[in-house]
Amino acid sequence: MRNLLMTVSYDGTNYYGFQTQPGGNTVQDHLEAAIYGLTGEQVKIHGSGRTDAGVHARQQPFNFPTAAKIPVERWCLALNSRLPSDIRVTSAREVPLSFHSRRSAKRKTYRYTINGNRFPDVFQRNYQLHHYGRLDIEAMRLGLAFLVGTHDYTSFASRYSTKPSHVRTIYDARLEVDTSPDASGSEGQGIIHFYFTGNGFLQHMVRIIVGTVLEIGEGKRKPEEIPLILEARSRAAAGPTAESKGLMLWSVEYEEKALLM
Repeated sequence: MRNLLMTVSYDGTNYYGFQTQPGGNTVQDHLEAAIYGLTGEQVKIHGSGRTDAGVHARQQPFNFPTAAKIPVERWCLALNSRLPSDIRVTSAREVPLSFHSRRSAKRKTYRYTINGNRFPDVFQRNYQLHHYGRLDIEAMRLGLAFLVGTHDYTSFASRYSTKPSHVRTIYDARLEVDTSPDASGSEGQGIIHFYFTGNGFLQHMVRIIVGTVLEIGEGKRKPEEIPLILEARSRAAAGPTAESKGLMLWSVEYEEKALLM
């Protein structure tokens, strides 16, 4: 048996997230069907994590065991020919049998994008939350700074989270504004990207953080409220959950020694 690690990119607009759900139509379902069509093996792939319905991925690793003798360099093209056009496998490599894409992950980065211009971009509407209205960018940056570190993020987790612990570490939480001519197709504040890097994230965590920080940008909250929200350990203390379409799994990092055969 071989253990193959692959990276998939997908537009999550039409899917119920990455991980298999009772209702079907997930990215995992399509990947497993493509593998079956190629090898005849009914494998269960292991994703680096789950994503919500409508969330996208620039780079999402997954691994699975296979007895197929197909050379590793042929897997991407072979699977992509069997996948919908909005799901693409972009890399493949053999890793030790002990490797697990979720348990072996050390750092994950998510990006959330807001279109701060007057009109939504018709071509990017599925990947950006449109927010026309002045936002206090510096106040939002201050709010993000309070989130960095190791905290109990219960206030920023779904009420339905089943994780035994809500303690996570956020290494970096930053905001970038793109006001280049290509990004600011209409008058406004340009395209606002939030980046979050941590050792793991809870259900809806990034979207709740963004919804809360947006309220800071709108002047409804002060940046200094973030520590109090964390302290409350109550979902009711934080802001709304931002729409899923603006969220993208950006990257997942592993220690090189975990990948070496």
